[in-house]
Amino acid sequence: MDFNLLLGYLGMGLMLGLAGIGSCYGTTIAGNAAEGALKKDSSKSSGYMILSALPATQGLYGFLAFLLHFSKVTSETGTLWFGVGIGVGIVCLFSAIRQGQICANGIVGISQGHDVQTNTMIYAAFPEFYAILALVATFLV
Repeated sequence: MDFNLLLGYLGMGLMLGLAGIGSCYGTTIAGNAAEGALKKDSSKSSGYMILSALPATQGLYGFLAFLLHFSKVTSETGTLWFGVGIGVGIVCLFSAIRQGQICANGIVGISQGHDVQTNTMIYAAFPEFYAILALVATFLV
C-alpha cells in the first residue's frame, strides 16, 4: 500500500475517532452531573437530558466529514486528508469536552433552582461553533 494512501486513511480514522472520543467524554461529563442533579431535583430531568446530549453533536460532525470525504482519499491526496483529519478530529475532541463541562455546570445550576438552561445552551453553542467551522472547512478542501 502506498504510504500517502495510508496517511489519508489514517487521517480519516483520526477524524472519526477523535470526534467520537470527544463526544463520549463530553456527554459523560454532563451525564455525571445530571446523575448527581437527579438526586437533588429529579423534576427537571428533561433539562438535564437536553444539556447532557449536546456534546454528542461533535461526533456526528466527525462522522459526517468522514462519510462525505472518505472516497476522496487517493495516493495524491493522502497527506492532505491526513492533515484535514487531524485538524477536524482535534477540534471536535476539545470542543465536545469543553462543551460537556459547560453543560455540566448548567445542570448543577438548574438543580440548585437557578433558571439557567437557556443561557447554558447559548454558552454551549460557542465551542460547538468551532466544531461546525472545522466541518465546513472540509468542504473548502
